[in-house]
This record gives sequence, C-alpha cells and structure tokens, in this order.
Amino acid sequence: MNRKQLSVIVVLGLVLGGLGLYISKRNAASYQSSGAAIGRKLLPDFPLNDVAQVTIRQTTNEVNLVKADDTWQVRERHNYPANFGEIGELLRKMWELKVVQTEQVGASHLPRIELVEPGPATNSGTLAEFKDKSGKVLKAVLLGKKHMKKSEGASPYGGAEGLADGRYVLVRNGPKEVAVVSDALSEVEAKADRWINKDFFKIEKVRTVSVTHTTETNSWKLTRELENGEVKLADLKEGEQLDTGKGSSAGNALSYPNFNDVVAPAAKPEETGLDHPVVAKIETFEGFNYTVKIGKKTGEDNYYMTMSVAGDFPKERTPGKDEKPEDKERLDKEFKEKLTKQEEKLKQEKAYEKWTYLVTKWTVDPLLKERRELLVEKKEEPKTEGQPATTATPGSPPPPSLPIPGLEVPRKEEKPAESGESKKPENK
Repeated sequence: MNRKQLSVIVVLGLVLGGLGLYISKRNAASYQSSGAAIGRKLLPDFPLNDVAQVTIRQTTNEVNLVKADDTWQVRERHNYPANFGEIGELLRKMWELKVVQTEQVGASHLPRIELVEPGPATNSGTLAEFKDKSGKVLKAVLLGKKHMKKSEGASPYGGAEGLADGRYVLVRNGPKEVAVVSDALSEVEAKADRWINKDFFKIEKVRTVSVTHTTETNSWKLTRELENGEVKLADLKEGEQLDTGKGSSAGNALSYPNFNDVVAPAAKPEETGLDHPVVAKIETFEGFNYTVKIGKKTGEDNYYMTMSVAGDFPKERTPGKDEKPEDKERLDKEFKEKLTKQEEKLKQEKAYEKWTYLVTKWTVDPLLKERRELLVEKKEEPKTEGQPATTATPGSPPPPSLPIPGLEVPRKEEKPAESGESKKPENK
C-alpha cells in the first residue's frame, strides 16, 4: 500500500466517523425530546368538574351528551337519560390519559393514521369536544387510527397486526406532534343508542300472566298459586295439556327485559302498531301490576313496546298469633325496609311509562305466543295402507281396530252330523 492509498483510507475513516457522530447526536437529541413527552398527561389541565356537554363527531354522525338539572341526557334521543357511568368513565380517562409515544408526522401523512377532521371520507377521524354549560369548548381531541400491538403471527382476535393497545391522537390547540396513548378509546362513538341508559324495569315473583291477542281465541292466562309453584293454564279443555317448558317461559316473562333504542314521542300509534297491540297484564305476589303493550315488528327483529306499572302494597303488618316482643320489633323493621324498597322500585319504574321502546324479539317472544302454541303438540299415529291417520291425544283411549280389506277372517268349521242322526227341527 503506497502513501496515497493510505491517505485516502484515513480521510474516508474521518468522514464516516464524523457522520456516525452526527447521527448519534441527532438520535440522542430526538430521544431526549420525545422522552420528555413520554409519561406526561395528554390533557394536563383537563377541567373535569366543568364539563357539562360532550360532542362526538364521526364521519357524518354527531351525538351530544348534555348535563341538565344534574342529569346527563342524549339530545339525539329526545333527551332520554344517558348512561352516567359511561360518561363519567370517559371524563376520568381524558383526565388521566398519558402519552406513551410521540411522532413527527407531516400534514400529508395524517390521513394514513386517520387524523383528519370528521367527514364522509373513510380515513377521517373522530372528534371529541368537551364543553362547559354555556357550550364553550374547553378541550378537544381528534382521535385517529388505533395503534396495533405487533405480533409474530396473526392473532385470531386482533387481525393480522394483533391487538389494539393504543390510539393516535392530536390535541386541538396543544402540542403539534402526534401522540400515542395507551387506551384504544373504542367506546368513543357517535352513536346515540350507544350512550342511552339501558337500565330497565324487572318483573319478579309472577302470580298471573294474562295475554289478550287481537283474535280472542289466541288469548290465554297462566296462574301460579305459590311463588315457586307450577304454572297452570286457565280453562284447559278436555284432551289439552300445557307444555311445561313453554308455560314456565311465559310465566317468567320480562324477568330480565332488554331494549335497544327509544322511539320519538311523536311517533303515531298506527305507525308502531300500538293502536292494535298485544296486551299482557302481569300481577306479582309483591303487589306490582304491570301492563305491557306490544306493537309491530321492525326489519331488525325489534318490537315496539310500552309499559305501565301500579303498586298495591300493605302499609301495615299484621302481627302473628303469640308473637314475642323481640320478634315483633325485628319483623316490623324488616316490613318497613321491604315497603321502602317496593316504593322506590315503583317510583323508578314509573319513569319508563312515557316512552316507547324498541325491544329485542327474545324479550317479548314468550308473550306473543298464541294459546295453541302453549299446549303439548298432538302426535299422529303411523298410517296403515287404506286406513286414515288418527291423532292421539294424551289420556284418550286407543282407536278401535278396523278390518283390513282383502283379508277375510276364517269361520269356525261346523262339526258334521253322525250317520243315522237326524237334525232336530227348529221350534216354531
């Protein structure tokens, strides 16, 4: 190697060394800058107690959750009560949410992570605005694409990229860089039915269920003598038998009712089918009396439904014979506590009377059955060629045997007369 070649190698080494030092310092500076942001709160001065309205916009949809008279309501559902637990959880998250990563993303690349204003485009984001009672925006956050946890193989639950472990966000009037938070915030959707309070009435300890159909012969009534006793179908006819499974299902109807949405108060009865409803009247052993009206079925297998409730509770307890003073005090206390709970339940459930609901098919299906559907199905006996099928009813005698055409029953042969013996003439 000559002197010229050695000089070239030395110069090249110095250049590479300097370039490496520059890159190292730049990465270190970038790490220090991003590292300072990691762990900080996304919204360090989030006014948790001042928020009185939350507006969520997603594509072309919008939902407004408004606090009025200390009660959260869903404006797009005619001010129906909102789920306070869900709203409170969202506000708590925004107050506590911390940054786990920051990225410098150019404006032209924001659509790739869905951090553009909500609109009809498929790559638009979700905007959440938090306002005070006057409607002034206190904080606003644009939620983008979910951050997926990388995995070696495809996850059966999270798709090819794995599970969502965070989300890209931009804070309005905040830091310019894109932040990644450790919560996917999947619940933030501009769907009104997603935010309504799904608490509902509940019927317990049923004593009687009386269902009136528009066709009288389809109507029926079930009764139960004891709280845990067997249900019986009223006015059973000869040969009829109640199907115990169907009877039990109908006898415990609406013990866990559910609804999907609420209907506009201005909806007309002829539109919902509540002008000619199926009417169910249910009495309980505790003194609650419910009237449930079921209308038409929608294309989504939901039914229009209304309910009303009344209560008839004894106000005083009748002491038992030879009741001891210490027992009387305890029993009186238990009676008053039970009465208080019954009155609270009645007050809470009467609030549902002014609304029309869309309920799931399985919620009201036991009440929609016709009388014949509650009975044990009659079984047909197998047909014999040339013989009509007969129907067997539980408890009925078997059908009579019929001769089979073409098959003659052999006659008993007469014994021939012995020789010399004459046949006696008949008496006339």
